Amino acid sequence: QVQMVESGGGLVQAGGSLRLSCAASGRTFSGYAMGWFRQAPRKEREFVAAISRSGDTYYLNSVKGRFTISRDNAKNTVYLQMNSLKPEDTAVYYCAARYEVTLRPERYDYWGQGTQVTVSS
Repeated sequence: QVQMVESGGGLVQAGGSLRLSCAASGRTFSGYAMGWFRQAPRKEREFVAAISRSGDTYYLNSVKGRFTISRDNAKNTVYLQMNSLKPEDTAVYYCAARYEVTLRPERYDYWGQGTQVTVSS
């Protein structure tokens, strides 16, 4: 079992930055791939970024060059640095854990409770 808690969300103006954190506890953090997903009102949950156990990274096309995912296994934490934010990035952001990376949210085993990101125009 892995428990995860996201933090770092908030309200920011377009063009601004936020850094989301996801602190994990429970089983060995380094043994999991980690993903960030988001869900806007009346929309499906979508993949944003993921990082494998070995550090390979994957991104949604629309966030490439603006978002950076990273992990610190010593701190059991995964981060999502979000720069040049746009109003369309507004959503609840979730972190998730699974043994191997996949872009499909339904295949992740463990989820955090989510943190709200609101980007004003």
